[in-house]
Amino acid sequence: MSLSTSDKIKVELRDHTAVVTIDNPAANTWDTESLAALKALVEKLNTEDQIYAVVLTGAGEKFFSAGADLKLFADGDPKTAAEMADYFGEAFEALADFRGVSIAAINGFAMGGGLEVALACDIRIAEAGAQMALPEAKVGLLPCAGGTQRLSWLVGEGWAKRMILCGERIAAEQAERIGLVEEVVPKGEALDRALALAEQVGQQSPSSIGRCKRLIHSARNKVMADGLAAERELFVELFSTEDQREGVNAFLEKRSPQWKNR
Repeated sequence: MSLSTSDKIKVELRDHTAVVTIDNPAANTWDTESLAALKALVEKLNTEDQIYAVVLTGAGEKFFSAGADLKLFADGDPKTAAEMADYFGEAFEALADFRGVSIAAINGFAMGGGLEVALACDIRIAEAGAQMALPEAKVGLLPCAGGTQRLSWLVGEGWAKRMILCGERIAAEQAERIGLVEEVVPKGEALDRALALAEQVGQQSPSSIGRCKRLIHSARNKVMADGLAAERELFVELFSTEDQREGVNAFLEKRSPQWKNR
């Protein structure tokens, strides 16, 4: 029986590592099915005492993940927004709390929720040519899956503001310089490098690793929990604005949005 409940989340076990592939063509976007499958998978892997690491990557060569499918938000329904925010939060927080080590092999564009799932991992390896962004504000939304919280923790407030408030897109090499990713490798080599790191994890005591990770996270988690909840709350609040509907529909209609600030 497969460990995954969805074909959009593929799983392959390699010794003590679970290789998880986001496979939702064409851009490996997230929806309720794939997010629920990721959460369920992590919960299962937490019970597999011989799995010490998770390596997460995207199917194909162009996209790691392009985030949420914006068609879900075109009608401006706050109930849909709240549901999606909960699915994102539960899935990515489960990944962040995985008892072992999680490594993102970023093999292409990581945008919006695609970058946020990488931020939920412990380590990020990016391929040359990969690009990362949190462009939600360009379409009248905000990062609701940990972006405002985890990005700020990793790269500092200034760079987080450049990426979120100014819509700046970051190439892999710059991402390494600012601490967004730990290493940049040639095109096509992110998965192999991530697997090599996972093998290093397997050489250490998994009992020790789990406790070390909890301690490393303890300082930030005490202040992050409220921020993560507020992020989802304000995401839903946007769906009472005209700008949210304008932004999403302008993107889908391939035109420039006309903001009203209301």
